[in-house]
Amino acid sequence: MKTYNKTNFFKHTFCEFNQVNNFEFPTDINYKSKSESIYFYTTEGVYRKSNHWGRVANCRWKINANENYKNQEVIIGFAKWTDFYPINSKERIFFIEVNFKEKTAKIQPQKKNSTNYLFNYSEAHRRKKQITHLLKEDRWGIYFNDDIEILRSKVISDYIKSNRTLLEIKLSHK
Repeated sequence: MKTYNKTNFFKHTFCEFNQVNNFEFPTDINYKSKSESIYFYTTEGVYRKSNHWGRVANCRWKINANENYKNQEVIIGFAKWTDFYPINSKERIFFIEVNFKEKTAKIQPQKKNSTNYLFNYSEAHRRKKQITHLLKEDRWGIYFNDDIEILRSKVISDYIKSNRTLLEIKLSHK
């Protein structure tokens, strides 16, 4: 697996930063972007102060913020160098985590000793979009005999645990 540091963490990476409430940026910051985000590097990782998260240039950087966070609010996040993962690689290092109760899906990097089925980033992203549709819509289930919630759970669970297409999985539940 690639090792990230201050010279390459901003090149096609996925990362989840954690909100930091009590960090004062020194006057000698390491980098300031055109969009006014500022960065400070340490031996362990990077602090980022910004009002935009998610798609950042060619990266996908999420912020794990407190429940009061609103989009476009300036927030400080920290990520260790080991928290960065390549998104332009064919390596299968991501899995999809689904919360059926909240009807959400999330791409997560591989955890140690994980038994989750893994995808490369582009495949995980494509599948996440399809799963979001399955979670939000009910019309796709009108041609099946099962209750929509049971069907939804079966189809999505099969979809995140294999390389089968969504169509193949739906047909197997007819």
